[in-house]
Order: sequence, then C-alpha cells, then structure tokens
Amino acid sequence: MPEDHTHPSRRSVRRPPTTRVTALLLGLAAIPGYAHTGHGTSSWFEGLVHPFGLDHMLAMIAVGTWSVFALPPQRAWWGPAAFMLALIIGAITGWSVGVPGWLEHAVALSVVVFGLMLMAAQRRWPVPLGMGLIAAGAALHGLAHGAETPESGFAGYAAGFLLTTLALHMSGVTAGLSLRRWAAARARWLLAAAGGATGLAGLVLMGRLA
Repeated sequence: MPEDHTHPSRRSVRRPPTTRVTALLLGLAAIPGYAHTGHGTSSWFEGLVHPFGLDHMLAMIAVGTWSVFALPPQRAWWGPAAFMLALIIGAITGWSVGVPGWLEHAVALSVVVFGLMLMAAQRRWPVPLGMGLIAAGAALHGLAHGAETPESGFAGYAAGFLLTTLALHMSGVTAGLSLRRWAAARARWLLAAAGGATGLAGLVLMGRLA
C-alpha cells in the first residue's frame, strides 16, 4: 500500500476528547477559507491527493459504479452518500484516538469486498446489506485518512479528501451510467471483469503486507 497508515507515532497520540471536538468545530467553521493562499492550503492539498492511493481510489470508483446497477435509479446516490458519511466519521476517529495495527490489511480486504460487490452488482441486493458493507469499508478508509492528518490541521485536510472522494464516486457513477447506456448487453461481463480486477488488486495489496 502506498501510504503508511499505521505509523507508530500516530497510534500513540491521544488528545483529550473535549479539546478535539472544540478544535474540530472551530476548524469546520473555517473550511470555506482553506482553499485560499495563506489559509491551510498545504493541508487542503494533502487531503486532495491522499485518496489517490490505489486502495482508496479503487474502492470509491467501485462504490459509485455498484450503486448505479444495484440500487433503484432514484437511490443511486445512496451508496456514495453512505460512503462519505462513514468516511468522515472514521477519519475523525482515526485523527482523535489513533488506529489499530491491522488497519492496512482491513483496508485491502475492503477493496476485495467492493470488487466482489461489483461483480454481483446486477443481482438483487437488499439495500441495508449493501449500505452496511459500504459504510463498514468506508469507515476503514476514513480511519486511514484520519491517521495521516498533517500537522497543519484536520479541517482543511478533511475538506480536501472529501472533495476528491466525491469526484472519484462521480467517476464511478459516470462509468456505470455509460456502461448501462452504451453497453447494456455486455454489462454483466464488463462488471464481472472490473470487479474481478478490483478484487485481485485488493488481494495483491494484502499479499504485499504479509
């Protein structure tokens, strides 16, 4: 995995919850200004680029594509929304209390799970099951994001990675809509191939951690 999500110094840091919450609320209030020079630009940029690690990128694109095929058309946004909500909760947790040593393996496993979901995207999925799997995987990715929070601050960093996450989800949704419109007859095989490649990538990432 490209990022070292479980650096010992990150796991050992513990900050008082009250201080954390206060800092977070103050930081979130200032998010609109972070994109401007002199106001946390470095942390915002670090947040923008962090999700481009292979594990994060594959997971987010897979969720967007899966949502197009597995959820009712008017609810296709539920998958990305559930992912982003769980992602930020996980990131706050990782930033506040640190992360477990097995996190990298769990993140890689989530990529395998999302690949399997993509392979079976055209089957009838119980919505709670799909949302639960997405939220669980997203929380793991959020923990990894939170553990890598730069010293320059969480709020700008979070704004950056949420923006990139949204863009990656939309890429997956766009790919799914294009596939359904222009290659509907071959969608099952193309989804199986994409899901298989995603799952295989997850297994390779796990193997590199062994």
